[in-house]
Amino acid sequence: MSSPLSKPQIIAHIQKSLNYTVFDSKWIPCSAKFVCLGNFARGTGVMQIYEVQHGEAQLIKEVEKPKPIKCGTFGATSLQQRHIATGDFDGNLNIWNLEIPEVPVYSVKAHKEIVNSIDGVGGLGIGDGAPEIVTGSRDGTVKVWDPRQKDSPVANMEPMEGETKRDCWTVAFGHAFNDQDRCVCAGYDNGDIKLFDLRNMSVRWETNIKNGVCCVEFDRKDINMNKLVATSLEGKFHVFDMRTQHPTKGFASVSEKAHKSTIWQVRHLPQNRDIFMTAGGAGNLHLWKYEYPAQRSKKDSDDVDVGVAGTVNLLQNATLSTQPIASLDWSPDKQGLCVCSGFDQCVRVLIVTKLNVV
Repeated sequence: MSSPLSKPQIIAHIQKSLNYTVFDSKWIPCSAKFVCLGNFARGTGVMQIYEVQHGEAQLIKEVEKPKPIKCGTFGATSLQQRHIATGDFDGNLNIWNLEIPEVPVYSVKAHKEIVNSIDGVGGLGIGDGAPEIVTGSRDGTVKVWDPRQKDSPVANMEPMEGETKRDCWTVAFGHAFNDQDRCVCAGYDNGDIKLFDLRNMSVRWETNIKNGVCCVEFDRKDINMNKLVATSLEGKFHVFDMRTQHPTKGFASVSEKAHKSTIWQVRHLPQNRDIFMTAGGAGNLHLWKYEYPAQRSKKDSDDVDVGVAGTVNLLQNATLSTQPIASLDWSPDKQGLCVCSGFDQCVRVLIVTKLNVV
C-alpha cells in the first residue's frame, strides 16, 4: 500500500490578507508575479500586483478603478506585452498594460450588465488564429471580441426574440487547433451548457446539468476538443469526453459529487491535461485525475460512434478557509504552483507536490 506522503500534497505556502473583496487572481505569465482583481467596500474597483519574494507576497502596484472588477484573463495577449483583459460590474471590457495600468489600452462597453466571466485565446502562444476574448454576462449574451477591432464584437450569441434571458455565469474557449476552428462553451444559471462553433456560427451542442453552471473549462484550448469539465451548485461536476459526438446522445460524461457546497472553479494543470483542481464553497480544494477508459468510443445498435466516459479519481483535498474559494489559477511556468483567492479576503499561494508521479 502506498504511503500518504507518496500522494500529491497541497501546501499553503503564502497567505495574504487583503482589505477588499477579491473576485479573481491570475499569474502574470513568465514571472513570479500575480494580479488580484476585486472591489473596495466603497464600491470602487481595485487591481493589485504582487511578487513572490523570499516566501512572501510583496505588493508592487495598486490601482483603483471606478467600477468593481469581476474577472480577468491573459489569454489573448502576447508574451512580450502581457496585457490583462478584465470585465467589470458595469459591463465594460478593458485591456490594461500592467506597467502603466492607469488608463486602459482598449476599452469597450461590452454588456448592459455585469461581466461574470472572461476568457482569451490566440495569445501566449496558445491556440492558433487571431487573439480573441470572450465575455459572458448577466444580460444573457456571450460575445467574442478581437482586441484589434474597436467597439463591435466579432460574434454575439444572444437569446432569440421571445426567449427568456438566462444569466451567463461562465465562458471558455476551446478547439483552437488551427487557424479556422474555434469553439466557445458557455454555462448558465439554469444548468444549460451551450457549445458555440465560431467557424460555422452555430450551436454545435447543448445540454442541461440540472444545476447552475459555475465554471466550464476545456482541458486544453489549443487542441482538437478532448475533454470539458463543468462545475455546478451543490457540489457536482461533470467531465465530458468531447472527442465523439453522437447525433442524439451528444457527448459521453461522468459526474462526481465532491461535497455539498458549490464548486466555484475548475482549473486544469497546464503541464498535464488529465489533472484538474476544483475550488469549493466551503473553502476546500480537491485535486482530481481523469482516467480514460480502455476504448473511448464504441458502436451503438445503429452502428454509430458513441463516446465512452472514463473515471475520476480524487488525488488529494485540503480545506484552506471557512469561506468560498472563488478563483484559482495554476502558474503556466512552474508545475504545482498555484494562486487562489476567496471571500475571506485572502489570497494564497499554494504548492502542490508530486504532480509528476501521479
